[in-house]
Parts: sequence; structure tokens; C-alpha cells
Amino acid sequence: MQNQPNQNQQNQNQIANPQTGQLPKVKGPEMNDRDFINDGLSTCKYITDSLNIAVREASYQQLHDDLLQMLNETHQSSRQLFEVMFRNGWYKLEAEDQQKINQAYQQFSNYSSQFPY
Repeated sequence: MQNQPNQNQQNQNQIANPQTGQLPKVKGPEMNDRDFINDGLSTCKYITDSLNIAVREASYQQLHDDLLQMLNETHQSSRQLFEVMFRNGWYKLEAEDQQKINQAYQQFSNYSSQFPY
């Protein structure tokens, strides 16, 4: 059985800002600021996935350029929404163990020898 990290250990691995206190203690059925921004971020992620396919498959140059601009703007919107959520303590990241990062780096850096150039 794999060891599960205790709650204290998990909190030490989290990268987050403290919550701003803007949210109610008990969540009701109505949407609050966090819900609206989270919905916007999820929508932007979905749109960027779809636009990426459209850009890649556009055969007409002007259409390709327009879609590429839309993709870039949507990525920028996603970043702005993420920053608002992170700043308000509504988005948490998990820090990875340095040894795992080093292992992944080593694994993928070895792949460079397979490149033709």
C-alpha cells in the first residue's frame, strides 16, 4: 500500500495565497465571484483547445491568421483569469518534489539525442 501524505504534509506542498475572505463561509446555490471566474477560466480552456485544432486545420491563410489571433487572445484571457483566482486564494498549485523534477528532466533531456538535427 502506498503511503498517503498526511494533511500537514499536503499543505506544505501547496502553493497558494490566503483567501481574501470575500466568499461566504457556507456556500449556497447562487453563484459568487469565484464561481463566475472559475466558469470563465473553464470556458477559456475549452475554447483554446478547440481553437488550437481549428488553427492547425485551417487551409485559407487569412482564416488561419484570424483564428491564431483569437487563440492568442483567449490564452491571454485564461492567464488573466488564473491570476485573479490565484491572487484571491481560489486556485492552489501543488509543489513537486525536486527529485521527481530532476528525474523527469533527465528522462526528457536524453530524448534530445534522438532528434535529427
